[in-house]
Amino acid sequence: MARYTGPSWKLSRRLGISLSGTGKELEKRPYAPGQHGPNQRKKLSEYGLQLQEKQKLRHMYGVNERQFHNTFVRAGKMPGKHGENFMILLESRLDNLVYRLGLARTRRQARQLVNHGHILVNGKRVDIPSYRVLPGQTISVREKSRNLSIIKEAIEVTNYVPDYVTFDADKLEGTFSRLPERSELPAEINESFIVEFYSR
Repeated sequence: MARYTGPSWKLSRRLGISLSGTGKELEKRPYAPGQHGPNQRKKLSEYGLQLQEKQKLRHMYGVNERQFHNTFVRAGKMPGKHGENFMILLESRLDNLVYRLGLARTRRQARQLVNHGHILVNGKRVDIPSYRVLPGQTISVREKSRNLSIIKEAIEVTNYVPDYVTFDADKLEGTFSRLPERSELPAEINESFIVEFYSR
């Protein structure tokens, strides 16, 4: 199954969360898209809730179904809680950390920066968005890419950087200092539903 490339605002309204992280999608019309959007009173089944939670997380990180499931399987082989490990693995992706550092305004934009070879990990160019960054590794912008307008704009509007990363705006360099805790990960996701979905 290919990565979703359709309208992201419509998808955000369908799932009831802001996939871009800005919240703009739900400001004007905080209900599902379509003719009956504002008046829908559909009660979801247990399976429906589990599926919706999985789709929320999958679209939030912009991962295709196979990659998402493979990451879930890998998380199950790690010590600790399966659901938390899964979210930590997703949070450790290079494209997500570029977004968290404030080098891009959305995860889609961050993925594009990585794909186009603008990002370095420990001084080496990495163009794989799903690359797993380990604690202690440094993420920086390539010398030739430092004047890109989208990076400058993103840094100007970023006012929050999570505690598990450090960022130097002058050097355009950040470090993934430690693995995030559950309290620092998206609160709108109930990962136990996702574990139940794949455990069926």
